[in-house]
Amino acid sequence: MLHIYRQVKALRGVHTFVVTKEVQNAERFPFDDIEVIPKRRTNLLVHGWLKFVERRPPIVYRGEYQTLDSLLRRHGADLMHIYFGHTGVHLLPFIEQWHKPCVVSFHGADVAHKPEIKDYPGKLRRLFNAVPLVFARSQSLADRLTQLGCPQEKLRINRTGIPLDEFPLVDRESPRDGKWKVVQACRLIPKKGVATSLRAFAIFKKDYPNAEFVIAGKGPLQPELEMLAGGLGIARDVHFVGFLSQRKLHELYASAHLFLHPSEISPNQDQEGVPNSVLEAMATGLPVVATRHGGIPEAVDHGRTGFLVAEEDHVALANAMQLIVGSPVLLQEMGARAHAKIKERFGQETQIDRLESFYEEAITMNGVAEHVDARPIARIAPQFAERLPAK
Repeated sequence: MLHIYRQVKALRGVHTFVVTKEVQNAERFPFDDIEVIPKRRTNLLVHGWLKFVERRPPIVYRGEYQTLDSLLRRHGADLMHIYFGHTGVHLLPFIEQWHKPCVVSFHGADVAHKPEIKDYPGKLRRLFNAVPLVFARSQSLADRLTQLGCPQEKLRINRTGIPLDEFPLVDRESPRDGKWKVVQACRLIPKKGVATSLRAFAIFKKDYPNAEFVIAGKGPLQPELEMLAGGLGIARDVHFVGFLSQRKLHELYASAHLFLHPSEISPNQDQEGVPNSVLEAMATGLPVVATRHGGIPEAVDHGRTGFLVAEEDHVALANAMQLIVGSPVLLQEMGARAHAKIKERFGQETQIDRLESFYEEAITMNGVAEHVDARPIARIAPQFAERLPAK
């Protein structure tokens, strides 16, 4: 995932290597120091005995435990950063035995109900007890983790860092020909609220018939959303352009006037932290119209950098869009304030400094470092994810 890749690449005060099960898109996400956990050849009798008789967890009977232990010893690792709570649950048998500290970060989907993982809430509580610190992408996720049993004193907010040089501020003016360009960039899944965006855009087009709506991203809902656009009579002006490169995405933001992201909580409690695309769009000076969902209100100041409405309220979403485009001054002022907000609170350098200070804190709490300088906090801080780097 791009925001994780950015974070790993931006670390300065630690030497880091990546441990993963599979490397994808290496040409797009180059990284020099990657350790791939190989699939071990296991004696079927031993495998079956460990799995069905001794009821050992997958990390043991698949042989990953031994491989991970060997890798960390060889690199002399001082700390392991585990991305996503469900990966931490998978690694629990190792975390509870390893003599060095682990930290785990939560991003949104990993606080949802996971019926495929037996007693996921109970295993999360074990995970919280086993690690010195737990990272959340937003205060809303931190609150959810508290509800799931994470002690508040262990929680740290580690926000997504945006590389501002890649998303510079763009001066925008109202289009003279009425060709307002509305954008949403996301995976096409239920919690992103794209159906609500389409219904709102259909209302918006009644007053601005030359407007167009560009949706950047892919996902399982695309056929359904295309049918909805057709049913609303707006298919000609709605463009599904798929995933875009960072250069193409910035070009899209730069040519747009409004950014939509009406997230909604899904039935299994899957929720957003702070959507990365919202932060990137704001960095370029795009006013955002979104929902009071998850961590979005921590980025979007209602009435100042955009507007926030209730989840699934497409009429309110359309009204907010009309308010912004009806005032050229509001369009520019909101955009300027949006850029300033990202620079102040979500700049990459600031968030990396915070993350490295959390690494130092975790190592100090565990008492494993012989000495801790002001900046390098550890000799090696490995990152473990199921797939990294990957889009």
